[in-house]
Amino acid sequence: MKRSNLTTAIPRRHGFTLTEVLLVLAILGVIAAMVIPNLIGQQKVALVRQTKVNISGFEQIAKQYAVAHDGDYPADVNLMLNPGQSADGKPMAPFAEKVPKDAWNQPLNYQYPNSKSAIDKPAIWSSGPNKQNEEGAGDDINNWTE
Repeated sequence: MKRSNLTTAIPRRHGFTLTEVLLVLAILGVIAAMVIPNLIGQQKVALVRQTKVNISGFEQIAKQYAVAHDGDYPADVNLMLNPGQSADGKPMAPFAEKVPKDAWNQPLNYQYPNSKSAIDKPAIWSSGPNKQNEEGAGDDINNWTE
């Protein structure tokens, strides 16, 4: 007599066992524990680099103003935003639409004449990660020190 295929069929597994799921979760946890600290450290470095780029860009805006005004840097940020009229009485286009911000979304600080260093260029600095203006000291990021 022939046996039925139903009695000899091997039951199929549908899904994963608890042990398999826990093993995968443990592996993912170990990988995350190794990767996340490196990513957090790199984010801080990237924010500082971005702020240095923004400071450099702001310095270039001040240089453009100086070129248009016989080599004189603006004494106030507002002069770059609203430069007034040219020598022939025509209104000048602004050199910047607004004061650039740092990576922490705080406006950059500007000072000319520069009392921070002996270099004859504007002092530009960010309040840094703590968002506290320390006049270029502490964790502030500036354009007069490396």
